[in-house]
Amino acid sequence: MSDGSSFYITTPIFYVNDVPHIGHAYTEVAADVLARWHRQSGEDAWLLTGTDEHGQKILRTATANGVTPKEWADRLVETAWKPLLKTVDIRNDDFIRTTDVRHEVNAQKFLQHLYDSGHIYTGEYEGFYCVGCEEYKQPSDLIDGVGEYAGQQVCAIHSIPCELLHEKNYFFRMSTFADQLLALYEENPNFVQPASARNEVISFVKQGLSDLSISRSSFDWGIKVPWDDSHVVYVWFDALLNYITAAGYGHDDEKFSRLWPATHVVGKDILRFHAVIWPAMLLAAGIEVPRQVFGHGWLLVGGEKMSKSKLTGIAPNQITDTFGSDAFRYYFMRAISFGQDGSFSWEDLSARYQSELANGFGNLASRVIAMVVRYCDGEIPVAGDFSEADELIRGTEKRVTDAATLAIGHLAIHDAIAAIWELVDELNGYITAQEPWSLAKDPADRDRLEAVLVTAVRGLGTLAVLLSPVVPQATAKLWTALGGIGLVTDQRIDRAWEWTGGPRVSPLEALFPRIEATVG
Repeated sequence: MSDGSSFYITTPIFYVNDVPHIGHAYTEVAADVLARWHRQSGEDAWLLTGTDEHGQKILRTATANGVTPKEWADRLVETAWKPLLKTVDIRNDDFIRTTDVRHEVNAQKFLQHLYDSGHIYTGEYEGFYCVGCEEYKQPSDLIDGVGEYAGQQVCAIHSIPCELLHEKNYFFRMSTFADQLLALYEENPNFVQPASARNEVISFVKQGLSDLSISRSSFDWGIKVPWDDSHVVYVWFDALLNYITAAGYGHDDEKFSRLWPATHVVGKDILRFHAVIWPAMLLAAGIEVPRQVFGHGWLLVGGEKMSKSKLTGIAPNQITDTFGSDAFRYYFMRAISFGQDGSFSWEDLSARYQSELANGFGNLASRVIAMVVRYCDGEIPVAGDFSEADELIRGTEKRVTDAATLAIGHLAIHDAIAAIWELVDELNGYITAQEPWSLAKDPADRDRLEAVLVTAVRGLGTLAVLLSPVVPQATAKLWTALGGIGLVTDQRIDRAWEWTGGPRVSPLEALFPRIEATVG
């Protein structure tokens, strides 16, 4: 439905049963970097995030804390989940809650449409249900328990026993869409990425799909099934619909036509919901499937997936209070290949902050600005002749811009930053080789000095534009110091080397101050 100029990207909506950890922030930052990049490429970029507030897990958590589920959700959203966006500097366009009226009403419209079209029927189901995952588990999803759960089968993700449930529910005829899904994966290899995720999904569907239980009658915290208010909608069926209800489905056809389809960025543990159940739901409703589902890896601490229940969860502000939001964003986007698991350590974070941000990029910016102030009274020179070394820098600006743009197109954020960092390294090497401090000593070398300084300024401005989606606060400061015209976020990132600025630079404070305290 989109004309190709829109870029609608989503994070999962997160359960409000607990406060966020850096695994949640990692997903938010990745989606935000992609949205910012596409926005600076002149596209109609729209970033959605939000919270998942229905289901048995939320009901039990709220009850254990002596409040209603809605009171619990309100508290967590306002004190933890929305503040997370500020903590890691997310520029989202919308924040949806599954308790929003706009979601509940239009989710019911979708469900009624499937019911009227014959895609839903009544039946009975018995199976092992993990409340933590809010999912019925297949035998292959269970593992042998250890410790207090030795001798029992437990959920492979949450390491706790599942509950045996037997309910009369409504079912979605998902099994009828297996062939269409396999054709989708075959005809559009990019629909599920990375390749490892795609292979997993294809293997799962080829084993055969069962119909999906989409209602619960044993509790009442959820969206009422529109034709039977003794049932509430299965929490995942409810949650997946946020991607279209927020985008206008059922209430704003123009907005929905402009934005949909979306790119979904999700953790690999919820890949099947997004790459199997969700497109099947849309196929049944006659709605275009998402543009792409990208399943990123887990953040590991001590070799285990980030988890509050296992006491490996780290709050984002534990990092940002010391290093700042820019360093958080840079580290997780640079240090981990997006799509693969990655290990977090305080030592690696601290080392990269010092060597790459403070010494590499930050010191480069400070040196260049300081030399223009010292040798040219802050006025950016208008150079005449450029040497081969100068032209090589100019060529690198264009080359890394193209390489980074190509990488972003594949959601390879880590590769994009690596390409950009080639310019950081080349500029540092260029300044060391050209020795502007020596050129400044001899008036006969004035022209050469000015050519070196203007080359360095131009390269630094290109870096400000290219890195603005990743480190927005530092690049905004640098842009101001360079005398950049307008806001750095308004510059076309796919033509970063064409940036324009004023005649002068202004003093620049350290972008990444030295951190003396030991952290972790």
